[in-house]
Amino acid sequence: MTKLEHRIHFGMGCLSFERNTSVFINCPFDSAYSSIFDAIVFSTTCCGFLPRSAIESGSTSVPRMDRITQAIYASKYSIHDLSRCRGEGDKNLARFNMPLELGVCMAQKFGQESGSDHDWLLLVPKDSQYVRYVSDMAGYDPKQYDVSPESAVPAVMSWLATRPDAVITSTPKEVIKALPEFIERKKCLSEAWGGDEPWSNIVLLAMSIGQEHGLIPQTEEAHS
Repeated sequence: MTKLEHRIHFGMGCLSFERNTSVFINCPFDSAYSSIFDAIVFSTTCCGFLPRSAIESGSTSVPRMDRITQAIYASKYSIHDLSRCRGEGDKNLARFNMPLELGVCMAQKFGQESGSDHDWLLLVPKDSQYVRYVSDMAGYDPKQYDVSPESAVPAVMSWLATRPDAVITSTPKEVIKALPEFIERKKCLSEAWGGDEPWSNIVLLAMSIGQEHGLIPQTEEAHS
C-alpha cells in the first residue's frame, strides 16, 4: 500500500479526502485545456496529495458554487491557473470563474471565522501582466509557465514539494515521462463513461499509474 492510499478512505465506491493533503484545482475545463488539467492532477497525485475539483461531485441538486466552496474549505491547498483571464472569442470575453474561486480561497485564509492555514499557488503565463488587472496580488509570487502540460508539471511539483504534507520522491522529468499514459488511459476512462466519469475513478487511475511507474512512495508496511 502506498502512503497516498493511507490518506484516502474507501467506502461504497467513493473516496473520502483528508483536508491536510487535499489540493483544490481551479482551472478551465474546456477541451483545449484538458491536457494541462491532466498534468496538474497527475503531478498533484505523484507528490502524495489528493486532487479536488469542482467537477468531483457531478451534477447534483446542490448549487455549483456551494459544491465548489465545500471542496475548497475541505482542502488545505489550492492551485489556481489564471491563464484564461483575458479576452477570448468574437466577443472578447474573459473567464472570471478562476479569480472568483481564488477569492473564496483567500477568504478562507483571511476570513474572520476561519483561522485557516490554507495555502495556494498561482499559475500565470510567462511575461504575464496579471499585476496590472489584479494589483492586490502584487505581493504574491506566481509560478510562470508556457501554458503547456510539460511546463505545468515542474511548476506544480516545485511548489507542492515544499509543502509540509508532501511525500514526494519522484521528479518532474519522471512524471512528464509517465504523463502521456495517464492522459491516454483517462481518455479511455472518459469514453467508457460517456464523458461523465466519476472523479474518484480519475484519482484512482492517477494513483495506479503513479504506482506502476514507481512515482508514488510505498509505506514501510508495504515492504514488510
